[in-house]
Amino acid sequence: MRFNLSEWAIRERSLVVFFMLVVIVAGIGSYFRLGRAEDPTFVIKTMVVQAGWPGASTEDMLKQVTERLERTLQETPHLDRLRSYTRPGVTTIFVDLEGATTAAEVPDVWYHVRKSIADMRGSLPQGVVGPGFNDEFGDTFGLIYGFTADGFTHRELRDYVEEVRSKLLQVPDVSKIDILGAQDERIFVEFSMEELANLGINRQALVAALRAQNVVQPSGTIQTGDETLALQVSGAFDSERDIANINFAVDGRMLRLSDIATVRRGYADPPQPMFRVNGEPAIGLAIAMRDGGDILRLGANIKTAITDITADLPVGVNVSLVADQAVTVQHAIAEFMESLWQAIAIILVVSFIALGVRPGLVVALSIPLTLAAVFSVMELTGIDMQRISLGALIIALALMVDDAMTTTDATINRLAIGEKPEVAATYAFKTYAFAMLAGTLVTIAGFVPIGFAASSAGEYTFSLFAVVSIALIVSWLVAVLFAPLIGMALLKPPKNAGSGEPGRVMKLYRGFLSAALAARWVTLGVTVALFVLAVLLLPLIPSQFFPSSDRPELLVDMTLQQNASIHATETAMERLDAALKTDPDVERWSGYVGQGAIRFYLPLNAQLPNDFFGQAVVVAKDTPARIRLQAKLEKLLAEQFPGVVARVSPLELGPPVGWPVQYRVLGPDLAQVRDIAFKLAQVVASNPQAVQVNYDWIEPSREVRITVDQDEARRLGLSTETIASVLNTVISGAPVTQLRDDIYLVNVVLRATDEQRLSLDSLRTLQMPIPGGRTVPLSQFATFDYAQSYPLVWRRDRVPSLTVQADVAPGTLPDEVVGALAPKIASLNAELPRGYRIETGGTVEESAKSQASVVAVVPLMLFIMLTVLMFQLRRFSLMFIVLSVAPLGLIGVVAALLLSNRPLGFVAILGVLALLGMIIKNAVILIGQIEAERAAGKKVREAVLDASSARFRPIMLTAVSTVLGMIPIAPTVFWGPMAFAIMGGLLVATVLTLIFLPALYVAVMRDKPADAGAAS
Repeated sequence: MRFNLSEWAIRERSLVVFFMLVVIVAGIGSYFRLGRAEDPTFVIKTMVVQAGWPGASTEDMLKQVTERLERTLQETPHLDRLRSYTRPGVTTIFVDLEGATTAAEVPDVWYHVRKSIADMRGSLPQGVVGPGFNDEFGDTFGLIYGFTADGFTHRELRDYVEEVRSKLLQVPDVSKIDILGAQDERIFVEFSMEELANLGINRQALVAALRAQNVVQPSGTIQTGDETLALQVSGAFDSERDIANINFAVDGRMLRLSDIATVRRGYADPPQPMFRVNGEPAIGLAIAMRDGGDILRLGANIKTAITDITADLPVGVNVSLVADQAVTVQHAIAEFMESLWQAIAIILVVSFIALGVRPGLVVALSIPLTLAAVFSVMELTGIDMQRISLGALIIALALMVDDAMTTTDATINRLAIGEKPEVAATYAFKTYAFAMLAGTLVTIAGFVPIGFAASSAGEYTFSLFAVVSIALIVSWLVAVLFAPLIGMALLKPPKNAGSGEPGRVMKLYRGFLSAALAARWVTLGVTVALFVLAVLLLPLIPSQFFPSSDRPELLVDMTLQQNASIHATETAMERLDAALKTDPDVERWSGYVGQGAIRFYLPLNAQLPNDFFGQAVVVAKDTPARIRLQAKLEKLLAEQFPGVVARVSPLELGPPVGWPVQYRVLGPDLAQVRDIAFKLAQVVASNPQAVQVNYDWIEPSREVRITVDQDEARRLGLSTETIASVLNTVISGAPVTQLRDDIYLVNVVLRATDEQRLSLDSLRTLQMPIPGGRTVPLSQFATFDYAQSYPLVWRRDRVPSLTVQADVAPGTLPDEVVGALAPKIASLNAELPRGYRIETGGTVEESAKSQASVVAVVPLMLFIMLTVLMFQLRRFSLMFIVLSVAPLGLIGVVAALLLSNRPLGFVAILGVLALLGMIIKNAVILIGQIEAERAAGKKVREAVLDASSARFRPIMLTAVSTVLGMIPIAPTVFWGPMAFAIMGGLLVATVLTLIFLPALYVAVMRDKPADAGAAS
């Protein structure tokens, strides 16, 4: 070989040592500069489009607004699906993009959505408000503080919170801060319709007087020779007192507003979404970090700022930490770093025991060099330290030292036969460098499906591919550049040089291999039989998408009837608060009324505001306490909240799903869809493992229909517009102007007194003003009756959709329930009328989509592997032998997962694919050694025995290091299944590589002449 990189490194040792020092210093600096986060960032490819049409029914909203918007949104590039829910007067549409949409493409798509909706806005009915857009649906607010007050009004507390918010926005790395639970102030002008009628006061004249006095418009400027003077006209309202004191003329006399109406300051009615902390009403500050920030540094800076700020707050204003992602990340990183050091220690112990002190020291020094380079590249490529990248470092750790072990072992063997250190140190590059590089590339190819899976789950786990690839390339460079130089300085010829391979293990292996080669067809048959058995046992392993988090939080979802008021939801939350206050397993909790929890960690299944929905985030004292608390809360909600659809669940990992078991009924007619959903729910409930069966919408709600005699109304000089306007003002209240109060805008709301607003009986006698200053009761020209309508209708791709959803019993996985229900669901689906269908959703659907995205990249993985193997082996027969070993790892995978009772989840599947590359790498190096032995003139059997014996120690050493190195992450919830899959698969596959592959080689190659060119 003309150029030997190891020889160059030895020749230019001063330069190489300099680069070693640079790498270490740069790596240490990068380690401390790397961003820290809990989860890897991935784009939530969803935009929310919302429009309002006050006064419109659900049916009108569906046909005139939702349908028109969805037709336009269907033209969105990269669209996966449209989901929408429509309520009276409001439509909300979720625009979900395909998983293959890259993060760089998403902003352009959202611009297209805005532009296309702007172009068609003119076709929407008159009176439609919006549409509005929310493309920041995925913002994560990792730090949440709650503020409660004792002896202060809500407005006073909000003033303090706004002041704190202004100061925190100046803290580095803060991108935005949202306020939770703040109630906007209102000034209510409440009047009696009868009294206004008796006094002959026109409501419109009252509104006009209020608006005219409070108007803001230019009064002109005076230009003098020296200056410009602006003219300001007084009259603007400064407080509710100014409004109460306003006078206006009625029939030639002046009346004060306070004489005919009650003017008072209050808060939004009905209330806006509320926030509670430990059972007390509160205002929250949710803090989001800028992209690429360090959550640990941000948490420390915010904590310092909060300490300084709260010192100036008055007694009675209390600040509580509600969510602290910084602490979670700190604990997670500390645990992973501990696992990393444990893995390093295990690998070093294995190296020292198997290789000796000096060779073990060479491997030991290779680890910090490799890690330092990896940290530097991670910083350059923008990869933070988070759940996936830290796990990838542990997975890659044993693979990192594989090449260093091979180089060191080859150097020792050459020193043992008397070669000079300079020559011995370069032998590994000459003999194994390109085989190691080919094996490295093949191993990286095994992770390609992880890196290029076009789905949210693939994006979530991308850094696994990136970090492992970086580590493997760097480890090869360290093995051929730095390890020979270190080895030349540290290694000495072994004392038993020339005595051959000592030890019983090697003799036992050679004897067993010799027998396996003699009975090669039996060896091959037994191996194939074990593989077939593993395939047959594979269905016994439960499937899983992503496991639940091991964080101590519990989410308590409470869904009331969909026509429930926010007051009913608040009452339910207060009852839950009362139960949590006395529970010893509860550390703290927060409650959200009328909305779901803000996205305080990235994979949260965020819920949009709805009056009938409440959610509590309960932090248990530890994980065992969380498990106990979940059982207690489920029992409490089932017994004491019978009218509430409640779900208690730990936090999810991976892309959010929600209810694990979901079936969608789709079809054109809402009534028919409901009937099918009832039948479907009975089928789902027939499985005892499916619990809490419910619907995302189904129950119609009552409404009061006011049927106007239009002829009579016109005779009285009334129109539908006038009647609706009066009713809206009287019952709900109508904003007529705004009071400018410091940084706030306070709506002045005109409405009737409580007695006239809140009584259905008073609605009949409501006095309607008619021309001429007279009034008539509403019942004179209108009739009243009750009717039913849907308070909420979901659609999917413009087709009505009703989802039957359920949770699973403890210890049961969603795949098991869906699999058991599959025959009944298929039978029901076959009976449906044309145009109606049932689709499987939930965890099973998301898992299938994510796995499909991985499988779609498998051909690319195989192409890369085959190409690398052909360049390295140059013969189809050799490539066939190598590839035949790859799937045999499934034997160990199945055995390990069954024995450990771990599911075959998305992450475990990624581990199985990565395992292929690890197995093929060992096979390639062994085949290269066999071909080298044959090129030296040995016969097939002798060459196979000698080559396998020569490669036994480094191959077994690498396998044992990898298996033992994964012990620290094997107990973890997230990485455990992957760790067991790789440990079992690699261990079995390594043994088969050293037994099955030699037997197959002898069976295939026999005594054909060796192609010396094949070995390199």
